[in-house]
Amino acid sequence: MITHFLTNTQMASLVEAIRKAEELSSGEIRIHIDSHSSENLAAKAIEVFYQLEMQKTQHRNAVLLYISFEQKYLTIIGDEGIHEKVKQDFWNSLHDEITHKFAQKKYFQALQDAVFKIGIELKKYFPISGKNKNELPNEISTS
Repeated sequence: MITHFLTNTQMASLVEAIRKAEELSSGEIRIHIDSHSSENLAAKAIEVFYQLEMQKTQHRNAVLLYISFEQKYLTIIGDEGIHEKVKQDFWNSLHDEITHKFAQKKYFQALQDAVFKIGIELKKYFPISGKNKNELPNEISTS
C-alpha cells in the first residue's frame, strides 16, 4: 500500500514538485508506483512507460521513476532524447541517491529531490523555447 510510504499530502506535494520541475524545460517527468506486480518488474516498468505514452513527447525527453516499495524496486527510464544527453552515469548516481534515502525511510524526500534533479538536467539540455506545452499529465500513476 502506498499509504505506508507516502501520505496523501506528500503525494500532492510530489505532483506540485513535478509541475515546478517541468516549468524549467520542455521535458516531462512521471512517477509510477506499483503495488501489485511481483515478477519481472523491469519489463513491467517498460510496459508502463509505453502505456503512459512517454515515448510520444516531441523531444523524446520524458523520464519515468518506477517504484515498487513492497518489492524494494526502483528503476528510472529516460527516453532516448534525454538519455543520449545525460548518459547512464547520471541515472546510476540518481538511482543510488534515491535508494540510499529509501533505506533511511525518507521516501518523500528521495522522490522530491530526484524530481528536482531531473528537472535541472532537463533544463540544461531542453530549455524552454516559446510556449512550454505540458505534454503529459503531472499525476502520479499507480497499479
